[in-house]
Amino acid sequence: MSLVSCDTFVVCGDQTTTGEIIFGKNSDRPCGEIQEVVYYPRQQYTEQEKLKCTYIEIDQVESTHAVILSKPEWMWGAEMGANEHGVVIGNEAVWNRLSNGSEDLIPRLLGMDLLRLGLERSSTAREAVDVITNLLEKYGQGGQCSNIISDFSYHNSFLIADEKEAWVVETAERLWVAELVTTGVRNISNCMSITNKIDLCHPELKTRAKNSGWWDGESEFNWCEVIGATAGDLTDPGSRFSCGRKLLESGASDKNFTVSSMMDVLRDEPSGINRPSGNFPTAGSQVSIMGKRSDNVNHYHWFTATPSPNKSIFKPFSFRMSLPLTQATSSSSPLAQVRKHELWVHHAGACIQTDHLRKIEHTFIDKAFEARKSGKEEENLFNISTEEELKLYFA
Repeated sequence: MSLVSCDTFVVCGDQTTTGEIIFGKNSDRPCGEIQEVVYYPRQQYTEQEKLKCTYIEIDQVESTHAVILSKPEWMWGAEMGANEHGVVIGNEAVWNRLSNGSEDLIPRLLGMDLLRLGLERSSTAREAVDVITNLLEKYGQGGQCSNIISDFSYHNSFLIADEKEAWVVETAERLWVAELVTTGVRNISNCMSITNKIDLCHPELKTRAKNSGWWDGESEFNWCEVIGATAGDLTDPGSRFSCGRKLLESGASDKNFTVSSMMDVLRDEPSGINRPSGNFPTAGSQVSIMGKRSDNVNHYHWFTATPSPNKSIFKPFSFRMSLPLTQATSSSSPLAQVRKHELWVHHAGACIQTDHLRKIEHTFIDKAFEARKSGKEEENLFNISTEEELKLYFA
């Protein structure tokens, strides 16, 4: 399991320059898998309509919210994304005492399906916790998690945030716990990270733990210890979890953490957070700033839509921008080559100096903040910055 990696981060408003929550994730996936960035509008559905997720059908709801997703092109679900109400979610693969190779391969909801469902069906981070955990209890999680690696499955953890707070949700089979985060910094990797600060949990968790002999029923309940995590390391100072936390704390040491600070964290190679190569390279990245509705400031989301953030441009998106979203980041586009979207194809064959990429990126970070401040946000900066990136590759 040591080759598997992903990292998700949140910095609360008490540590940022603007007082807004900042979220980030690197999605590290099997080498050769394509990740696309796509937009789905809000939708209305008829009563008793069914929804086909990656493997199974579930009950559809009356309406879903507009979402932008960074997702493996072959599955219904997503690795990370945001919705029109300013909810963002990233997930991680985790293993524990209930992980079972054959049982976990039975088709159910993938963790990535749960992530997309959480975005489509919630208007706050707290609501997303309920959506994900209720669906987990009802349908379970499971199924092949790759179209490249055979017999690859895992359980999931999630980091969910909105303008007010963040939640960490960690799961084992259909069991789960959740931790509320309102100050400081927090990150998740491929290890269980909730210990004894449990703000919400599965109603039968402690009963099952006691009856199964995992917990004596008297000592303080520690999720990490009880559930028996089998991958990742919460305490090893050299682990990605520990390194990620140190990077967040360093960036927020003067309480001036910014969107660019989060991009720097996602680009860190010595920690293993950014993986430009290997069996599980970084396939896509997201950074979000959660605008405060009380200040009439919109939330913005930056996506690379390409591997290795050191060789990519974070491109800004807002739900107030004009649509449609460019087809250059969609694997369903006529310009895609064997499901590789246009930007992915040209990025793979390019050799561009980093300073050229950063110049475009910084220009569009400035444009995004200018648009947020002025309220004039109709111009689709994601589309324009994608065009500028493609021009570099064609030059």
